[in-house]
Amino acid sequence: MADKLRYAIVALAAALAGMGSTKAVVLLAGREPALRAATVEARDRTNPPAATVQGGAVMKASDGHFWADGAVNEGARVRFLVDTGATAVALTPADAERLGIDLKTLKYGYNVVTAGGRARAAAVKLASITVGGARLDNVDAVVIEKGLDASLLGMSYLGRLSSFQATRQALFLRP
Repeated sequence: MADKLRYAIVALAAALAGMGSTKAVVLLAGREPALRAATVEARDRTNPPAATVQGGAVMKASDGHFWADGAVNEGARVRFLVDTGATAVALTPADAERLGIDLKTLKYGYNVVTAGGRARAAAVKLASITVGGARLDNVDAVVIEKGLDASLLGMSYLGRLSSFQATRQALFLRP
């Protein structure tokens, strides 16, 4: 039972690290030292690796993540980190402003938990998002007030596709 719990904790830490968390702490009972910290070097998310689309597939970037350039609201470009652990498409304030969203009028009425911790979010509706040829209209999204380094392509987009599949090299999106 203790081994199963230990494996579950390690799996959780790996998931947090995979979502871009800069620090994950794992408590391993009965080991010396009792507290072990795993640090993942934070990449400059303001300058992520190039997003490559080949034949409608989003190719895995050099950092091991899937970065996708999306056309939002009929053509404005947003660089997204694909994140199946994100409930919704999440926009940084800078990306929201570039899309014409007036940050001063937003109501940050939602408390959310991100890989970086707790944050406040405001709900918005995007007219459309197109990634790798897969276009969806009227996509629910949130603007994260602080602490989000890159916009996330979450499940409010991915979950509405007919399918998506990740392989070792590519992510395939089917509208």
